[in-house]
Amino acid sequence: MDKWLDQITDSKLFMKLVALLLALLLFGTVYDSSNDTNEINVPGSEQAEVISDIPVKSYYDTDNLVITGVPETVEVTIKGPTPNLQVAKTQRDFEVYADLSKVEVGKQRVKLQIRNLSDKLSAKINPEYIEVNVQEKVTKEYTIDAEFNQKMVADGYEAGTPVVKPNKVKITGGKDVMDKISYVKAILEINNTVSETINQSAKVTVLDKNLNKLNVIVDKEVVNVTIPINKLSKTVKIDVVEKGTPAAGVSIDSITLDTNEASISATQAVLDKTESVRVEVDVSTVTENTELTLPVIISDEIKEVNPKTVKATVKVSATSEETAATEVETTKTLSKIPIRLNGLSENYSAVFRDPSSGSLDLTVSGTEDKLADINESDFQLSVNVAELTEGEHKVQLDVKGPENITWTAATNTITVDITEKRA
Repeated sequence: MDKWLDQITDSKLFMKLVALLLALLLFGTVYDSSNDTNEINVPGSEQAEVISDIPVKSYYDTDNLVITGVPETVEVTIKGPTPNLQVAKTQRDFEVYADLSKVEVGKQRVKLQIRNLSDKLSAKINPEYIEVNVQEKVTKEYTIDAEFNQKMVADGYEAGTPVVKPNKVKITGGKDVMDKISYVKAILEINNTVSETINQSAKVTVLDKNLNKLNVIVDKEVVNVTIPINKLSKTVKIDVVEKGTPAAGVSIDSITLDTNEASISATQAVLDKTESVRVEVDVSTVTENTELTLPVIISDEIKEVNPKTVKATVKVSATSEETAATEVETTKTLSKIPIRLNGLSENYSAVFRDPSSGSLDLTVSGTEDKLADINESDFQLSVNVAELTEGEHKVQLDVKGPENITWTAATNTITVDITEKRA
């Protein structure tokens, strides 16, 4: 047996097996797989990679300062062992920041820094330096003005005064930017023609004098805007216009309408210059008392009239050739007829501005026999001021006079100044 063991131990194969076993035991003692890459720097395993869109954090006195010029993101080039690099790329658990804790008011150059990055990795930030502008933090309150495209209001309508809720906002920014604020607007986006009240939300926009948007903080970025849309209308008188010549032996005694006023809709400019509409009566076809339904005639600028038709009662009488010869149309001027103020409250006093005399001349027309006994006392001129408040107002003149007589005033609009009586 001893001889057999000696032969085995003396063989080369046995010695190789023993050597292999010892090598494996030694390898197991010193090898730790968890430290394979982290602890041993293998030159061939390093690489570099560019990581984009890394956010930049700023550290400064946010209560008293406003700082601009810090980019939202930067590009970072990381170099190092592949395993460490892949972890940094995937987890992005490092931070790029600007330490602005010791900056002074004004413009200055600051270096960006990085932290929480493995010490086995190196990093290069692009850009490495940034230009920042440090300003004193200012907060002010501003009134919001609503704005929208007036061309989107339908014809015959107008936009009233917008109501913004809330109508004021607090704006915070650097002093130099705050000094540039010229407009604070709630701009409404309206894409369709509107004929009804608008009620919608609008974003608050802060602009300089050149309408450039300013980089500031608004405490309420969205507000509610209500814009009343009102139909433009006005009540005017209806004039009777005679067309043609009465037939021989026929005299037109009177033409009366079932209503003397009509409501018209138009733009404000057209309403301001329109004082009346008309109906036309062709008297050449009238030979006896009759009632006609006639259209109310308006200009092309007027969008709508109500009523659209009226009833005209025409009264006639027969005349002899001698009578017809004497009934020649003529005119007569009645001077300085006083204008009455109807409905003036006892709390107010009124002064005529135009005409300042508070009286008007009337030019009356008719046959000589009908005008013979007409004088100033046959006419009453008045304006209704019952609904007026303090200030200057233009009021429609109302004229009452005898039938069968037509008249024309120097003006149909009277200007009065209403003043509240003081205790």
